[in-house]
Parts: sequence; structure tokens; C-alpha cells
Amino acid sequence: MGGARDVGWVAAGLVLGAGACYCIYKLTRGQRQGGRGFRLRASRSAEDLTNGSHDDVLSGDQLQKLLYLLESTDDPVIIERALVTLGNNAAFSANQVIIRELGGIPVIGSKINSPNHSIKEKALNALNNLSVNVENQVKIKVYINQVCKDVLSGPLDSAVQLAGLRLLTNMTVTNDHQHMLRSYITDLFHVLLTGNGSTK
Repeated sequence: MGGARDVGWVAAGLVLGAGACYCIYKLTRGQRQGGRGFRLRASRSAEDLTNGSHDDVLSGDQLQKLLYLLESTDDPVIIERALVTLGNNAAFSANQVIIRELGGIPVIGSKINSPNHSIKEKALNALNNLSVNVENQVKIKVYINQVCKDVLSGPLDSAVQLAGLRLLTNMTVTNDHQHMLRSYITDLFHVLLTGNGSTK
């Protein structure tokens, strides 16, 4: 891919992340002002994520709060927004390390088992960005079999399939994890041959 296209994707990701932070802020602030007397423990943490400029990369404390929010909620809208924000922040090498050290990879990885395809896609995208870091690949490799199964069993050219293929591509850039795809190679070639231009 060209450099200009990559910059466009990064810019789009940052905009989505900022939007996700704002939506989380509005959701949690609305709960407090709604007068229902019910406050999630994480709502203050989610509100803190919006302090400062939306162009800033989240700090370690903010990432920790976002991971807590992701782990503690069952609301699919909040889960999706948290995954998008984590995925966007995982595009930065410093945050790739921080998210790993905070134990975020298993929290994000657990969402690939979601029956909600949009949540699954966002989790795969976040893991994809985290997988650029070789040390993160050691923790992400436990999901390779599940990702292969999802890629092969899902609808052809679906968002989940494309997100899974991107993750598998990053995981096999080095020789360390290529052997894990051995039993899926024939089926993966079939997907590549029958898929559309994005899949190829």
C-alpha cells in the first residue's frame, strides 16, 4: 500500500478514536445527569478519557481505564467504541507496549469470541495493530487457530474475514509463527482465490 493511503487510514483511525471517546463521554455523563442514581464504577474513568485534546495519544492511565471499561461492560455499543479506541491507540508503538504490560491483549482477545460480528471485527483490528510489535505476537499467537477458523467459516469478503486475514498477515511476517498456519494453508488459498480484490 502507498504511503498516502496509509496516512489516510491512520487519520481515519484517529478520527474514529476521538469520536469513540466523545461517545463514551456522552454515554457516561448522560447516566450521571439522568438522575437514576445508578453510576457505573467505570464512568468516571471513561469521562477522564476525554480530558485534553482528542489528537493526543492516550496515556497509560487512560488506557488502563479503557481496558477496565472494556472488561466490565456488557453493552455492545461501549465495547465496540472501546475496541476502536484501543485499536487506534495500538497503532502507536509506545502504546503497543503499554497495552501488553497492562494485560490488555487477553482482554481484547477475549472479544474475538463474541457472537456480535462488529465486536469481533473491532477486536481483530485492535489485535492486528498490536501484532506489529514482536513481543505482542508471543501473546497474540494463542488466538491464531480461532482467527483461522473464523476466517474460513465466515462469509466470503466479510469485514470479520478481512480483519482476520490482516491479523494473520502481520503474524506471519516473521518466521516465528508461520508454522501455525500449516494446516490451514489450502483453505486460506481457496479464500484468496475466490475472494474479491480486498480479500486478495
